[in-house]
Amino acid sequence: MKKEYIINRQGKDFVLYEGLLDEAHQQGLKRISTTLIQIPHEDNGNIAVVGAEVETAKGVFAGIGDASPANVNRMIVPHLIRMAETRAKARALRDAVNIGVTALEELGDFDDNGDEPNGRPAAVRESRETHETYDRSEIKASPYKPASANQLATIAKLSRLLGTPEEPGEDMTSAEASERITELSRAYNERKGSAGRRSA
Repeated sequence: MKKEYIINRQGKDFVLYEGLLDEAHQQGLKRISTTLIQIPHEDNGNIAVVGAEVETAKGVFAGIGDASPANVNRMIVPHLIRMAETRAKARALRDAVNIGVTALEELGDFDDNGDEPNGRPAAVRESRETHETYDRSEIKASPYKPASANQLATIAKLSRLLGTPEEPGEDMTSAEASERITELSRAYNERKGSAGRRSA
């Protein structure tokens, strides 16, 4: 990985998304495809969920990314789907090129002016990713509002991808569904990450 794509922040190194993409091209990138799994809506806590697949000469690597107003800075809130897509691609690319360093896009504490810690303007990147973990008390999904049909379908789809199909009950609340989607997304990323490392 070229040094220009490594950023040191508080004593820890992070890789830029553009560096992962550059490295993937050098290693024979064949394709990157994404699928919008969940459209952000007030019924699902405004959580966007996107799946990505990266194919190289080594095989196919997958990742899932999510984004919501609770885990991005205010500059990114209007672009949740794009952020979720960048996260998904970054995770798949990291496995594909065997980079264990966390992508800078996985951090959620960028300055509100959109600049990165090293002064690079936000305009040079597509979007920036945040931590998957966040305070669920900030999610605006009502704890008593029923889960939407879209949320239930997303849970069913993710569980099928994990090989453990589940049919969520109609009595599930929107907040419960949002939490379950996040859990399944993490499990899917972890499984795909392990599979990618084994195949490499």
